[in-house]
Amino acid sequence: MNKRAVILLSGGLDSITALAFAKAEGYACYSISFDYGQRHKTELNAAQRLAEKYGVVEHKVIQIDLRTIGGSALTDDIDVPEVAQEGIPVTYVPARNTVFLAIALGWAEVLQAEAIYIGVNAVDYSGYPDCRPEFVTAFEKLANLAIKSATEGKPIYIRAPLMSLSKADIITHGTALGIDYSETISCYQADAQGRACGQCDSCRLRRQGFAEAGLADPTRYQ
Repeated sequence: MNKRAVILLSGGLDSITALAFAKAEGYACYSISFDYGQRHKTELNAAQRLAEKYGVVEHKVIQIDLRTIGGSALTDDIDVPEVAQEGIPVTYVPARNTVFLAIALGWAEVLQAEAIYIGVNAVDYSGYPDCRPEFVTAFEKLANLAIKSATEGKPIYIRAPLMSLSKADIITHGTALGIDYSETISCYQADAQGRACGQCDSCRLRRQGFAEAGLADPTRYQ
């Protein structure tokens, strides 16, 4: 059986690059996206298109309504900031990566997958605590205490290949691996056509990344 990996695929720039890394490392890829009540649902359509284009074996969309707990500009009646903020911004979604990885872990065990890939990054990012290497290391340890396969000598590894890369480095590596970033959506408040606002934190980091990589920004803006 070919080695398998589950990829957290949001439809954004980082997650499709994580998928490209997994494919380059020889994994048969299974992608998973989450309809969690986010305001920018056009990213789910992008994830579906990307999964089809880049040849994943199977793509799942899991529904979890994090609006029921709120607490984020992405899941509550809080405005998305359009200027840089001090500290952790209000676009942080409480426990999001913990919840996503836990569900991906269950599917990975069912698939007998060796790894879960997540496109978190601790260099050019918004300061989210669940994007740090400490979090990934701790979750991997927890995961292998929790699953049956690990007790039978088959651990699952959490891979975060973008962790130490700048946004420009991510774009450069992904472009070399054949990714067309025009099909990705990173904006926190993209419109129904998938066009980016150009003002939110995610848009600013993305635009800066293309500029520093010396590549034209293919993003469609409102």
